[in-house]
Amino acid sequence: MASLREKSAPPWWRGASIYQIYPRSFQDSDGDGVGDLPGIAGRLDHIARLGVDAIWISPFFTSPMKDFGYDISDFRGVDPIFGRIEDFDALVAKAHALDLKVIIDQVYAHSSDQHRWFAESRSSPQSDKADWYVWADPKPDGTPPNNWQSVFGGPAWTWDARRGQYYMHTFLKEQPQLNLHNVEVQDALLEVARFWLERGVDGFRLDALNHAMHDPLLRDNPPVPEEPGVRRSRPFDFQIKLHSQSQPEMVYFAERIRGLANEYGAIFTMAEIGGDKALEEMKAFTTGDHRLNSAYGFDFLYSPELTPKRVAEAMAGWPGDRGEGWPSWAFENHDAPRAVSRWCKTEQPEDFARVKMALLLCLRGDPIIYQGEELGLEQDEVPFELLQDPEAIANWPLTLSRDGARTPFPWTDEPGGGFSDAVPWLPLGDANRARAASVQVGEPQSMLETTRRLLAIRRDTPELRLGSFDLVRATKHVLVFHRELAGRRVVCGFNLGTADVDLTLPGGPFSTLASINGGTSTMLPTMSAYIAKSAGYS
Repeated sequence: MASLREKSAPPWWRGASIYQIYPRSFQDSDGDGVGDLPGIAGRLDHIARLGVDAIWISPFFTSPMKDFGYDISDFRGVDPIFGRIEDFDALVAKAHALDLKVIIDQVYAHSSDQHRWFAESRSSPQSDKADWYVWADPKPDGTPPNNWQSVFGGPAWTWDARRGQYYMHTFLKEQPQLNLHNVEVQDALLEVARFWLERGVDGFRLDALNHAMHDPLLRDNPPVPEEPGVRRSRPFDFQIKLHSQSQPEMVYFAERIRGLANEYGAIFTMAEIGGDKALEEMKAFTTGDHRLNSAYGFDFLYSPELTPKRVAEAMAGWPGDRGEGWPSWAFENHDAPRAVSRWCKTEQPEDFARVKMALLLCLRGDPIIYQGEELGLEQDEVPFELLQDPEAIANWPLTLSRDGARTPFPWTDEPGGGFSDAVPWLPLGDANRARAASVQVGEPQSMLETTRRLLAIRRDTPELRLGSFDLVRATKHVLVFHRELAGRRVVCGFNLGTADVDLTLPGGPFSTLASINGGTSTMLPTMSAYIAKSAGYS
């Protein structure tokens, strides 16, 4: 049965489909080889024709670009490489005219070391912003205050001679950690959010939110128990992040974010939550009507394979209980390798891409489509000498580069892919150029047109957008579930294996919504799906 909450009139974001844009790689409008805001605005028609409800734009703020926009030196500014604030305003206006909501990143765990707040904080322990970042004295022998490690390798502490202390950084040393235990810092960040809300944004994706608060006692993290055969490529992976992140007080700042969002109406707040206790923390951040609307983690983003068991486990964490938050799901993003390259076990990646998209759009929650996923893009191979990703460079060759999922969007199959008249900041591979939007548009069986049809089905089928999730079958390769709302049921069947499967889906007769790669109610060929309204239930 659907919950009482699901029977009430839903806000726009509940069940919405979201399209993620990585600005550097979407469309270059000024010929410098880097994508920009006017480029995004010029391509919004493509996104609107897909049939999504919202766009999420990754950081475009003023930044030295040590971590490509996630090291922000002015939270209210647009970096010149992306354009001007007027370009952002024009983008929002055009998106709204196309009935697209606009979600932007907010990065609250850290800033750039070039931010004026950090310059003042490091100047003196007596400065007005002395406690706006995480500072600590060295141990008596001069070593860092504790054993915390950075995601990008090495200690999470860097010595600053001007201040005479160490400062914390979970990521690059150029990304000093903000001290969110300080209410003044919280207030300043909420004013940043208000600045963008006043410019018309419809929601926030909150980056690495569970990294944004530390243990004030600076206690050492315990080690991860030994696992035979497991090779760890980063010191960060040798620790249980018990004290360096995931502090329980962070949920109260989330309540303040939600309170501000409520002042502006139906603003969507979605947290990115990773780590060993991701589900527990996602639930804490989203429970009730006073915290964030949604959260997504890494259930699928770093999973080495897509299996019915993995889907069933992920969905079981969000049964739809009263007061429970609303999940969001992504199979790909700017930090994770392309799913086709990670998961496809056949020589027909196009078939796999279609069934994968069908599954994503049938899950209970908000599906997030990463730019190019609608084309079935694979992971591009970027040679070491052309790498830009600091994590990949530091851990080469053991970390699969994030750059391979950040290469330019192929609009055409011409050299450069229609992305830029200049040499792009990352190279675009020939295989992905052959999957260009211009090649696929109008071709009924193309990945692009399949995605459009599936999004239209989801948009027109309340059971898929808002219904409960009821697992029927999850074997080694076959996944069957129901989506039910107000007594109406949609049956979804998937074969993720490489052999045909005979089965009879329950609840017939059926009214077919989608047949992917030849799937029917009695036969699921290899890499296929069948989605149908069930007439056997009322």
